[in-house]
Amino acid sequence: MHKLESIAEQIRKNFDARTAARDQALAQARQLTRACSLAIRAVHRDDVETMDAQLQEARGLADALRNALASHPDLYYAGYTQDALKEFVEANVTCALIRSQPLQTPEELVVEPSTYLNGLAEVVGELRRRTLDILRHGYSEEAERLLGYMDEIYSILVTMDYPDAITNGLRRQTDLARGIIEKTRGDITFSLRGGHLEQAIGKLISQLKTGEPKGPKGSGSHFEP
Repeated sequence: MHKLESIAEQIRKNFDARTAARDQALAQARQLTRACSLAIRAVHRDDVETMDAQLQEARGLADALRNALASHPDLYYAGYTQDALKEFVEANVTCALIRSQPLQTPEELVVEPSTYLNGLAEVVGELRRRTLDILRHGYSEEAERLLGYMDEIYSILVTMDYPDAITNGLRRQTDLARGIIEKTRGDITFSLRGGHLEQAIGKLISQLKTGEPKGPKGSGSHFEP
């Protein structure tokens, strides 16, 4: 029985260490998610300075999270850790695509392939948000550029036909991305047609004005009493 107590004490120490690591990881994951959210908000506002600062902070937090869990792989692959790293991918890819900067690879971001792909899927939603902001001011080729990125992302995601245990639920994310892209395509088409209609109406009004009968001073119709 004395040996059993010794075994139990070792187990308690192991659990204490893992609990402390988990608590620290949860705090770091929350901080990482917040920094990523602020970076995305900044890029939508074209605040490049804040975007760069938040991405740099997110990079440091992601590194700290990985280092803290180096000896606890079960905690590293836990949902909350990978979710935070997924947000890290989403922030970096979103900012890169909107700013027309080079795309970072999973190796450069130091994330798992499935985490990278799930982050990529969520980028589609942010690109739609950016596209709608653009369309509020009328049709723009920039909206078409972003839609092209969305199509490219989906064309990659749809080829990842692997079990959810491997891709961590990517299939559902891919289905959601498809719906978002189709809505965005419809919004762009509607905006484009609206622009064409406005041009046609403007042209017609201009033609009607130039065809109006003019009075002696060229100031409109002149009627004789």
